[in-house]
Amino acid sequence: MKTNDQFTDWAVALQSVAQNGLKYGKDVFDRERYQQVREIAAQMMAAKTGLPLEKIRTLFCGDEGYQTPKIETRAAIIKDGQILLVHEKLSDDWALPGGWCEANLSTMENCIKEAKEESGRDVQPIKLIALQDRNKHNSPIRATGIMKAFYLCKVLGGEFEANSETSDCRYFSLDNLPQLSLDRNTPEQIKMCFAAAQDPNWQTKFD
Repeated sequence: MKTNDQFTDWAVALQSVAQNGLKYGKDVFDRERYQQVREIAAQMMAAKTGLPLEKIRTLFCGDEGYQTPKIETRAAIIKDGQILLVHEKLSDDWALPGGWCEANLSTMENCIKEAKEESGRDVQPIKLIALQDRNKHNSPIRATGIMKAFYLCKVLGGEFEANSETSDCRYFSLDNLPQLSLDRNTPEQIKMCFAAAQDPNWQTKFD
């Protein structure tokens, strides 16, 4: 996973080596060294971002086991030439319903869950639009690898209900999009979802 920032890439590489070493290392002295390397990577990221070291340890060094990307799902719900977006409380921007994939759910199951929680809609994913490396399409660049799965979804029912994550839910046309949460979805990704809905022979895009 490359971030196009050499300093950050070095820190990410060190963290990955350290985490894998802590997973598979058997010798207690080797494990101590891997823990030291992980701490150096955390200090590098704290210096780079200005975030408190404890927060960096949680966000950047909190995983265990072999280093792998996180997975995020997004539901593209299109009706009468418009796409359904939810208003995010934290960012005050708009996004496709979605979020981190739960450990006990497939990406399709997670897409259904997130669509229900954030938009109130009961949906059926009918097409995998794309599986994208987030850092190649979204900003800001993240030190953690993230894969984004976009599903074209059919609405089965349901209505928006107030919840802890979103405050509104509306349909928008491609030429009248609101302020988007670029961390979650870009205009290009929204345009891709419209294209997938209009093309019966759509081929899944992937990085």
